[in-house]
Amino acid sequence: MSESVLEQREKFSLGDVIPRRKQQDYKQSQPEFRPVGATMSMNVKLKRGVVDYDTQIKEVRTQLLDQLKVLDLQLEQKTQQLQDLTDYLRRRSEIEGEYARSLDKLAERFTSKTKKYEPCGGQSVAQCWQVLLAHTRQESRDHSGLSDLCNSSLTQPLTHCLEVTQRLAKKGLWLVCEIIIFVCACVRVCVCVCVCTQAWRTYYQYHTEYVSAEGKLKEAEKQKQGASKKIEKRQGKVQEIQLKCTKARNDYLLNLAAANASMNKYYLQDLSSLLDCSDVGYHQSLTRVLRSYLSSRTRWQQDLTGGLQQLHTALSGLDQSQDRDNMLQTYNNIFCLPLKFQYQPHDGDQVCEVSAEQEIRSEMETRFHQLQSKLMGFILETDEVHAKLIHQSIKLNHFTDEVRPHSPQINLDSSLLMEKNVFLFFQKVKDYLCKSSLVSKLQAKHDLLKVAVGNAEVTNGNQPRQNAKKTVRVRRKGQPGVTFTHKLFTGDMLSFIQASGQEIPVVVESCIRFINLNGLHHEGIFRVPGAQAEINSLRDAFERGEDPLADSDWDMDTVAGVLKLYFRKLENPLFPQSTTAQLLECAQIDNETERAAKLKSVVSSYPSPVIVVMRYLFAFLHHVSQYSDENMMQPYNLAVCFGPSLVRGSSDEDVVTLQPQINNLVNSIIVQHESIFPSATELPGPAYEKCMTLKLDDCSSSSRQFPAGGGVNLAGKFTLNIPMSPLDRPLSPGYLRKEYVAPPPHL
Repeated sequence: MSESVLEQREKFSLGDVIPRRKQQDYKQSQPEFRPVGATMSMNVKLKRGVVDYDTQIKEVRTQLLDQLKVLDLQLEQKTQQLQDLTDYLRRRSEIEGEYARSLDKLAERFTSKTKKYEPCGGQSVAQCWQVLLAHTRQESRDHSGLSDLCNSSLTQPLTHCLEVTQRLAKKGLWLVCEIIIFVCACVRVCVCVCVCTQAWRTYYQYHTEYVSAEGKLKEAEKQKQGASKKIEKRQGKVQEIQLKCTKARNDYLLNLAAANASMNKYYLQDLSSLLDCSDVGYHQSLTRVLRSYLSSRTRWQQDLTGGLQQLHTALSGLDQSQDRDNMLQTYNNIFCLPLKFQYQPHDGDQVCEVSAEQEIRSEMETRFHQLQSKLMGFILETDEVHAKLIHQSIKLNHFTDEVRPHSPQINLDSSLLMEKNVFLFFQKVKDYLCKSSLVSKLQAKHDLLKVAVGNAEVTNGNQPRQNAKKTVRVRRKGQPGVTFTHKLFTGDMLSFIQASGQEIPVVVESCIRFINLNGLHHEGIFRVPGAQAEINSLRDAFERGEDPLADSDWDMDTVAGVLKLYFRKLENPLFPQSTTAQLLECAQIDNETERAAKLKSVVSSYPSPVIVVMRYLFAFLHHVSQYSDENMMQPYNLAVCFGPSLVRGSSDEDVVTLQPQINNLVNSIIVQHESIFPSATELPGPAYEKCMTLKLDDCSSSSRQFPAGGGVNLAGKFTLNIPMSPLDRPLSPGYLRKEYVAPPPHL
């Protein structure tokens, strides 16, 4: 049994832990990153940082695989212990039976002899013989009873315990894999590091641009004559890029904290809970068997009190928590907490904390309150799951206390019932650990935001929070809207783009900017429907050539609903119907690299303006999915919301049948959008920026070039508590963090 489990563990590879961007393609994808204004120094530091992170991740992966091997070894040891104890009791039963029969023969032999001389006159010798022979017969019965006890009453519970232990161990190993996948792949270390790497790159990009812009500002300041306008322009550019850099750094630090919190949660709490679950009933069963043996022996062997006292002491020493801690101490190098992921700032950047400057203070406070509310909800859900888990564990312990009857049919029914209880128990364990891990990630972000907001309040004092927004909002009034001959909604998007000159339709750009600034952390974005009346009002305003999101505050679900409505009402879907069959065939390819290449080949056949809109939209959707621990919208959830609007089958095709395939297709495009759509250097056009600001220099009506057909008036603002292991127990002394040794400076 242990060999088969180990074989399964050997099949557990890196690809099972990490939703791979393809390990083979990961290194190939690195040189493709070419941020604007990047220098050779930045590229070198990025490569060095990636190497440092990759090395640390490989150590964590090796450690996780070693943990599975140790758990396999523990299962073999427990199985061998139960088998040895069962063999000992059976052999002891044979010896006690033989000894009981010998004593009985001895007593009968001397009883027949003593009948020749009946005791009389109170002969002490005869009385002694009678007491001695009676004691011998009683001793024979005691040994015979001990033989029966060892042969049936004690071996049957051990056999039952062995079966339960093996099943629990298999489920426990399965659950360890599931938890490792969860920690490393979604609210998990490796995925968190991947997210951190994305945020890290964005932060390097904007900080590089900031350093470049600051240098240009200094050069402009050196020119004393006729350079006031140039200096003012450079100063504005530096402030805008600095704001983007701050946002990118905040995302980097928050995701880095979430990754470390997930690691801490797994090593400091989940490991203890998983080991406790695998040992449910094991120590109790051994305790019950040995106590039965002890009580039988103590009835007639008072002279062996010393030896039995030692056995009693050993029995009292059966402690599941102590055994677990001893194992963790023995394999300390495997189960110790890995190194924290260290923050790696770019050259010249002295800020190493999440900041809430005046420009983004309101946004950070809103995000903080959203996290606080969401965290309380998840804590309540976790407590509810925990209560159910306690009930299920008690039920499972009660079931393992029962000795199975002798009827084969009843034994089969009991086995099936036990399998069901074990499955339900581990399902509850999985739910509890996943939810509590998510709570720890949100708690880490919540704590950092709380400190940042508190520091901002101390620094800014009683300064009004809306001043920053008022200084950067631009409203362009007095320009009447122009009605195009091509409709925005229910029309053809390509024709509208060609007629209006808008590379990104105004409704798409305005809605995405609004959500980027206000709704990335909004729970259920795109999933919760907005008010239909407000959606219709926004639609009519956009049709009139206005930008209604520029001057008023709108409900987030309403804005998201308008964006979905636009793509749903297009005369021709974003992905042409003629290519739907090709796209669905590509989505069936298992190899991610090959799938991305096929999709890119199909997409490259579309008109360039359509590809620009696709690239903009899917980069935005991927950005939304990176906040899934707050907005609950993973890539597949977004695919479910947008799939029916973006990809359509022919009229005679079954929509219900195609929908799962369409959802998988859109999910793949969201995840691999960088590999599918051409970059800005390959195909010029607007590119989605993660760190948007409220300034509208790049999207105001004065900066757009319209054909003679008309224009649009744009303005905008832009430990598991099972019975034997309390949840609030102190941490095991075996949980230590690896000592951090600073790497040698790069030459």
